[in-house]
Amino acid sequence: MESKYDSLTLKNQLCFPIYLCSKEIIHKYTPLLEKLDLTYTQYIVMMYFWEKHSSNVKELSQALLLDSGTLTPLLKKLEKKGYITRVRSTKDERNLEVTITEKGINLKEKALAIPDSMAKCIDLSDKEIEMLYSLIYKVLLNVLKEEK
Repeated sequence: MESKYDSLTLKNQLCFPIYLCSKEIIHKYTPLLEKLDLTYTQYIVMMYFWEKHSSNVKELSQALLLDSGTLTPLLKKLEKKGYITRVRSTKDERNLEVTITEKGINLKEKALAIPDSMAKCIDLSDKEIEMLYSLIYKVLLNVLKEEK
């Protein structure tokens, strides 16, 4: 017999397995990233800079959906490790320009094995990965669209 509260059970929540999956995947990343002295969030920032090389904080924030309260201490730690530099823009002092350093670029080589390790852990076919990626981004874009 259905109850008016069925929508509130964990088994009927899409968000719950997504949350658990995210939490457990990040947990699997932890020992791999510890070898690089990075947290997961620092790792995604470094992946951004391995691709872009430089950016201002606003662009970084928009690309990774991280607020400045999260980014500021994270960027300070990455700068202290020598992976990035942060400099006030000469055009607009309100903007902080962030650039990857040679040491940060060299870290990319050490990170090369991480995606393969995680792919083995996740154990999905290429087609399943493509489908899951597509569905997750569809959900994300729909949620972001609802916020506006």
